[in-house]
Amino acid sequence: MNQYLRRMLVLSAIAWSVSGWAWAQKADKKMEAAKEAALATINIDAAKAHIGFLASNPLRGRKAGSNDARVAAQYIKSMLIQWGIAPLGDEYEQPFSAYSMEWQKKKPYYVDPDSITKLKGMTHRKLNMANVLGMIPGKNRAEYVIVGAHFDHLGLDPDLDGDQIYNGADDNASGVSAVLQIAKAFAQSNIVPERNVIFAFWDGEEIGLLGSKFFVQNCPFISQVKGYLNFDMIGRNNKPENPAYMVYFYTAAHPAFGEWLKKDIQQYGLHLDPSYRAWDNPVGGSDNGSFARKNIPIIWYHTDGHPDYHQPGDEAEKINYEKVVDITKASFLNMWNFANMASY
Repeated sequence: MNQYLRRMLVLSAIAWSVSGWAWAQKADKKMEAAKEAALATINIDAAKAHIGFLASNPLRGRKAGSNDARVAAQYIKSMLIQWGIAPLGDEYEQPFSAYSMEWQKKKPYYVDPDSITKLKGMTHRKLNMANVLGMIPGKNRAEYVIVGAHFDHLGLDPDLDGDQIYNGADDNASGVSAVLQIAKAFAQSNIVPERNVIFAFWDGEEIGLLGSKFFVQNCPFISQVKGYLNFDMIGRNNKPENPAYMVYFYTAAHPAFGEWLKKDIQQYGLHLDPSYRAWDNPVGGSDNGSFARKNIPIIWYHTDGHPDYHQPGDEAEKINYEKVVDITKASFLNMWNFANMASY
C-alpha cells in the first residue's frame, strides 16, 4: 500500500469517527430535550383532576370487584386511549377472579391456581376484578420496565354514623395520578424508549395485592422485566413540620437508584426531603412485593402513614399537591432511566 493511499485511509477513518461522535452528541441532545419537554407536562392541575375524580363521593371508595372500581378503571383506560398508549395485550383490561372461603370464615382471597382448585371444592366466594395495562413499545422488544399503582380502595360502610365513604385520595388516587402523568409524559416525548414501558393499574391491592400477584403469576415475560416502580400513598404529610418529607424504598443491590434521586432533586430543584431506605428484599408493604419476590429491582415512593389512613377522612382536599407533583417528576426521571439506561 503506497503512502498516499495509507494517508487517505487514516483520514477517512478519522472522518468517520468524528462523524459518529457528532451523531451521538446530536442524539444525546435530542434525548435530553425530549426528557425535559416531557417532564414539563407534569403539573398540579392534572394531579388535582385525577385525584379529585377518583376520590370523589360518586365513586364510593372504589371497592375491589364493585361497579365503582370498574368506573375508575374505565377512567384510567380513557386517559390511555386519549394519549395514544396501546394496551399491553388485545385489551386494556386484564380480568381475573379471586376466591375465598364463605364470609363467616374471614379468610383471605387467593388468585393462585392451587388455592382456587381447592376452594372450588367447598362453599366459597368469588370476586371478579381487572387490572388496567398499557404499554409504549421500546426498541428492544425483549426487555420491559413497569410503573404501577393500585386504584382500588375500601368502598363504603352504610353502618357508619356520619361520613360513610372511604374516598382513598391518598390511598391510592395519589399514586394513580402519578402513573397517569408519567404515561402522558412518555407518550408526548415522541421518543421510542430503549425498553418496553408498561403502565400498570392494579385492582384488589387492599385485599391482598391480588392484581399484581395475578399479573406476576401469569406474565410470560416476567423474567425479562428489568425494573418496577411503585406508588402507594404519595400525597400527605406524615411530619407536618417538614412537608417535603417522604420515604424512598429501593432494592439495596442497586445503589444507583439512591444516587438518581439525589442528583435529580438537586438538578431540578424538587422540594423533597427523602428518607432513603435501601432494602435487601423489599417484599412488604405494597405491590412492590409481588415483583421483589421475583427478584425484580424495585423503587417505591411513599409519604408514610397519617391519621386518615384507611379512614373516611382520606379526602382530596387534604392532599399536598405540590408534593405529589414533585414526587411524580422525580419518578418520571427514574422511569426514564429504567427505560433507557444500558445498566443500573
